[in-house]
Amino acid sequence: MSQADPKPHLDLPVYADVLAAAKRIEGLAHRTPVLRSRSLDELAGMQIYCKCENFQRVGAFKFRGASNAVAMLPKALAAKGVVTHSSGNHAQALALAARTRGIPAYIVMPENAPAVKREAVLAYGGKVTLCAPSLAARESTCAAIQAETGASLIHPYDDARIIAGQGTACLELLDECRDLDTVLTPVGGGGLLAGACLVGAERGLPVFGAEPMGADDAYRSLKSGEWQPSIEPDTIADGLLTSLGQRNFALLRKLCAGIFRADDDEIRRALELVWQRMKIVVEPSAVLPLAVLLQDDSPLKGKKVGVIFSGGNLSLPWGEQAPNAAAAS
Repeated sequence: MSQADPKPHLDLPVYADVLAAAKRIEGLAHRTPVLRSRSLDELAGMQIYCKCENFQRVGAFKFRGASNAVAMLPKALAAKGVVTHSSGNHAQALALAARTRGIPAYIVMPENAPAVKREAVLAYGGKVTLCAPSLAARESTCAAIQAETGASLIHPYDDARIIAGQGTACLELLDECRDLDTVLTPVGGGGLLAGACLVGAERGLPVFGAEPMGADDAYRSLKSGEWQPSIEPDTIADGLLTSLGQRNFALLRKLCAGIFRADDDEIRRALELVWQRMKIVVEPSAVLPLAVLLQDDSPLKGKKVGVIFSGGNLSLPWGEQAPNAAAAS
C-alpha cells in the first residue's frame, strides 16, 4: 500500500462507477444538506453552495467510500473482514461500514495516535492494532493481519472503490444545484477530488482542488506533470497531510481544472467565518475551498460555486476539561 507504488485495484474508476456507488450506498450514507450564507457570498463576491459532509455519518465524507468498498465485497470474502491503516476519518468510516454489514474491521493505527481517535474506532466496533509510527510499520502490520485473517485491504484513498464512493458527494451536489459554474473540494490523498472530477467531467463542469500552502504536493504534482510526495508538511489542516494517491494523480492529470492554495492564516479566517456565520462545526481541512474563494484575487468572482465541506471532526477546546464530564467519569 505504498503511496508511490500502486498495489491491487490498479483500474481507474469511471463515471458509471460513481452512479453505481450512489445506488449501492443509498440508505447507508446520509444525503447531506447544501447550505448557503449571504454573508459569505458578499465577502467572497460570488454565490457559494456548501455541501456539508460534516453532517455525514462519522462526521466526514469518508463513510461514502468505505461503505461502497465494503458493500462491493463478495459474501465469502466479506466474512473474513477488512483491514486498513489510518488514524483519521477513514479508520472510523471503515469500522462503521464493516459493523453495518456485520463483518470485522481490523484497523492499524500508529501508537502515537490520539487516544480519542482510538476510542472512536473502538466505539464503531473496530479491532485496533497499534504499531510504530512509520509507513513501513503500518504496511507490514496490515500485511500480517491479512495473512492471519484473510481480510481485504481497503486503502484510505488510493482505491477505485473508494474514489467512486467519494464521488457521490459531488453527484448529489450537482443533482441539487444544477446551474453551478464550478466545484471545489479539499485535496489530501485525492479521493474526494478525483471522484468529483469524474462527475464534473461527465457534466461538463470544471472541478478544482484546494490545498494548504504547507502541504501542496497535489499542486506541485500537477504543475510538474510528475507525482510529487508530501515532504515535511506543515499546516493546521491536518487531514490533508498525506501524499496524493497514484490513482488519484492519474485521474487529476486528465480531469482536474487546477489546484488553488491557501495559507494557514487564510484557513483560520475561513474556519472562524463558517463557525460564526453559518453556525456549523467544520474542521480546518474542510474549509480550504472557502479559504481560496475568499482571496482577493480569486478568478471565480461573480460565479456560482459549489464547495464540499469534507468533515467536522475536531477536538473542541473545552471538551476534555468539562467539570461535569470529569465528575461523571
